[in-house]
Amino acid sequence: MISRLRTAGLMEGCTLLAVVGGVVLLNHVAGVAAAVLAIALRVIVKPAFRRPPRRSLRPSAHPPQRRPGLGMATAPRWCKVGPERAAPADTQGETPMTTNRRAFIAGGTAGLAAAAAAGPAQAQSQPPAMPAHPFEMPRNLTLLTFTRDGKHHLGIKTARGILDVAAAATALALPAPADMDDLLQNGRGALLRPIVERAPPTAYLDEATLTYGPVVTRPQKIIMMGFNYRTHAAETGTPVPADPPLFNKFNNALNHHGGTIRLPTKVAKEFDYEIELVIVFGRQCRDVSEADALDYVAGYCTGNDFSARDLQRLTSQFMIGKAHDGFAPIGPYLVTSDLVGDPNNLRIETRVNGEQRQDWNTNDMIFNCRQLISFASKMMTIQPGDIFFTGTPQGVILGMPKDKRVWLKPGDKIACSVEKLGELRFDLA
Repeated sequence: MISRLRTAGLMEGCTLLAVVGGVVLLNHVAGVAAAVLAIALRVIVKPAFRRPPRRSLRPSAHPPQRRPGLGMATAPRWCKVGPERAAPADTQGETPMTTNRRAFIAGGTAGLAAAAAAGPAQAQSQPPAMPAHPFEMPRNLTLLTFTRDGKHHLGIKTARGILDVAAAATALALPAPADMDDLLQNGRGALLRPIVERAPPTAYLDEATLTYGPVVTRPQKIIMMGFNYRTHAAETGTPVPADPPLFNKFNNALNHHGGTIRLPTKVAKEFDYEIELVIVFGRQCRDVSEADALDYVAGYCTGNDFSARDLQRLTSQFMIGKAHDGFAPIGPYLVTSDLVGDPNNLRIETRVNGEQRQDWNTNDMIFNCRQLISFASKMMTIQPGDIFFTGTPQGVILGMPKDKRVWLKPGDKIACSVEKLGELRFDLA
């Protein structure tokens, strides 16, 4: 009897495996097939060959009650049907093995159907993967960052208004950079062309309604250049440097067009402006020649190296006078390098409360942009998205005679501009 049951179990098990395997192949779910096979072996094959429990040699406090005419204390587990394992009404008379197989088939088939149904739905809910693309800098564009719902968004300035890149990409079902930093750091310039060409009218915004963000928000490095104009070195009594005197700011200093600098008046009093041309990198740059240096530039923007002069002169290092929160406003635009042309032939200006304070040209730099990039790249690896402030010309408050210095104060309004790059405005509080 036992032998026949085992044989029947094995035959039914093989049949079951064939049925389940067919279902799995039809649904193309290789992972589920492995799981089904493991469950089938546990449910069908293992019980058929399971050894009966080994009897203990110790006397039991509750000896088994023998049934008349039987030499076994209890029935084997595989054929036991007692009150605690009563079979359902529609399976009365079947062995537990048969019941287990029936439940397995029903449950397994339902699970496979659910997995097959859920699979496509889950795949559709996933965002499309970013397609493979060559690393490419943006070209022929005026870019900006604007904020909405607490997040930074990438915009493109056009004759029709500001193109919301994310909105246009969603409408067109096209991939797009998440923001300016994603565009620059991951070389996603090529993704912008089809978006600009096919953008629907609903994707354009009125620039007057926007709140700007810093042109870049997550640079790895903010490199600063000191005393890079001969006239500025002369007005401050500083010798013309033989090599570029570089220093740095940090991301906490980043600020934006239309922003506010909250002056740290508890630690400083002598606040000053410095209009500067800012280089924005679009390719990794290490040990490059002057001849090739501009090939690594994605674009340029207007920036202000805002400074606390008393802290700047407190020690031999400039950092504590330069790195306060909001002391590096940049914007409103990043203009790609192909639209700018020669970065060392641009007019550069600053106005305080409407009064002109600085008005010069980048052609007076001691170290031009090519030389600055080449020099810095020999000291460190410059990454895409890094920014480089190139120095300020004469006209700062520090360069005035001491009896004429009127330091900036809360309520002052600063406007500065670089030719072709737009006017950067911010307030002091």
